[in-house]
This record gives sequence, C-alpha cells and structure tokens, in this order.
Amino acid sequence: MTSTVVVGGFFGDEGKGKIISYLAVKDNPTVVVRGGAGPNAGHTIKDGDKVYKVRMLPSGFLNKNAKVMIGPGVVINPDVFLKEITDFDASGRAFLDKHCGIIEQSHLNQDSKGELKEKIGSTGSGTGPANASRAMRTLKLAKDIDSLSSYIDDVPQVVNSAIEKNENVLVEGTQGTFLSLWHGTYPFVTSKDVTASGICADIGLGPKNVDEVIVVFKSYVTRVGTGPLSNELNSADTTEKGWAEFGTVTGRPRRAAEFDFELAKRAIMLNSATQIAITKLDVRFTECAGKTNYDELSSEAKSFIKNIEDKLKVPVTLIGTGPAINDIIDRRK
Repeated sequence: MTSTVVVGGFFGDEGKGKIISYLAVKDNPTVVVRGGAGPNAGHTIKDGDKVYKVRMLPSGFLNKNAKVMIGPGVVINPDVFLKEITDFDASGRAFLDKHCGIIEQSHLNQDSKGELKEKIGSTGSGTGPANASRAMRTLKLAKDIDSLSSYIDDVPQVVNSAIEKNENVLVEGTQGTFLSLWHGTYPFVTSKDVTASGICADIGLGPKNVDEVIVVFKSYVTRVGTGPLSNELNSADTTEKGWAEFGTVTGRPRRAAEFDFELAKRAIMLNSATQIAITKLDVRFTECAGKTNYDELSSEAKSFIKNIEDKLKVPVTLIGTGPAINDIIDRRK
C-alpha cells in the first residue's frame, strides 16, 4: 500500500487521532496530510505521559521523519497553526498549501454568536464563516499572509510525487461521516464534506491513487452539541457505562448511544471502506485494557468484533485498547 485515508464513521470523536498517530509511527509514511474543515476539529493523542490536543496540524507529527502537511481545501487559523508547530516540535517539516483559506477575526466574531452558535452548536473557531467566505470568493488565502510564507508548499504535488515513488502517504480526515455537509444530519453538520471523497479532494488526491480507506468507529456512539442521535442514553446511563466524555475543542459533554449498525453500514458505503478501526474497546470491555494481541481478548470482546465484521462485511484490522498510541491490536496482513 502507498496511500491510506483515515476518516471518522459516526459524528467525530471516534479516536482518529490515536489511530493516525499509530499508523504514522508504525508505517513510517513520507507524508501525513490533513484535509477537512479547519480548526473546529480536535484530535487527542497520548504518547507516554504526554497528552497532545491538536486542532490544526496532522496527528502524525509524532513521526519526526514525516512531513506534516495541510491540504488546500482546509481553512487555517495562522495563530493556531504557528503555535502548534512550536508546541509539537514540528519546525522544518510542517507545511500548508498556498490555497488554504485564512480565518480572520471577523470569522471568529461571527462564529461566536447568533444562529450558528445557538442552534447548530458551532465551536466558535471561525471555520464555518471562513468556508462561507470562501464559497463567496472573498476569503484571503495563505499566499496572502506574510507570516506563513516560509511554510507554503505545493501539497498536491508533494502528495502525488510521493505516491509515484511508492512511498507511504497517510491522509487524515476530520470530524465524522454524519457531520458531512452533504451526507450528515443537516443542518447540524460541519461546513463541508468530510467523507473520504471530500478529504481526498481537499488535498488533491484523485480516486485512482487511493489504496486503502480506514473508517474509524468507536465501540459506542458519541456526539457533541445539538443534532439527532438515535437511541440516545440519558446522562445517568451514560455515566454508569463509563461512556461520559468531553469534546477536545469545546470541552462540552458528549452525548452517547449504543453502536449504531445502520449508521455504520451507511458510512461504509459512503466512504468505500476497505478496513475498519474500532477504538475504546477497553471502555466497553474493561478486561481488554492494554491488550496488543487479539487472542488475549475476552470471548465477549471477540464476539463484539466478529459481529461488526459479519454485519458490515469489512475486516476490523485495528482495535484500540487504551489511550496510548501503542494500546492497539494490529490485524493487518
């Protein structure tokens, strides 16, 4: 394989950051490149005693050998981008495309009040208003911002050149399938498409150059903010199951529900998934915490995984068993 696309299968919060971090270290890609909406999506990564909360850079920055890049379809907050380069020791290997859009203070102001905030539950990051400005062709681009000039590269060219050389490229999606502007629970969605097709368009990767699509599902469903959630548990049941969580960017509590096979089937279809990653198996089956071998899982946990494979007709190749990037069972050939 040379190109692998990783996307969320539910409403975001599936644990993509952990899966991408693991793949970035394990598969040693030349390039880790991020598509998606903007800094409204957060990924949490635990490496040893360090916890990183990432909003702009790709989650694969732990691999010091890889270029970490942001595709032209993504809108950028320059302050967040530059701060993360420093905080995550990514200087000299972090780049963005000249066509990345720029979030300005006016977008932040617009995103923090009115219908976007009150009805849709926007993160306040300015991402939606910036993407709206882009659709109106009034948005500034990275090439217009002096402080970004030393970080600009031709991201589609770098990505496709690496693939031509049979080098590994890891493509990072944000949010989740049902937050897609086209395929999600409109209007309670993000400001663009975040399925595998949309993410590939964001970075300039054509469909014939995609080798693997990994859809990430959590072992249960969570959702931050407003919008429909089938079979939603009340807060007491959520807490009792140990499924009470909080959003990476907003800190808002996540609503929870059982694993949703109908949503999962649709996510498999929409993303042309070739593999499934399941995260937080250890939250659902505490006896599986920290396991790295499938044979060590309990019979209940194995039945849960087998049921997913039987119903979705796609192999579960990666299983998260804890918060650290190496708390994982890798069943890929």
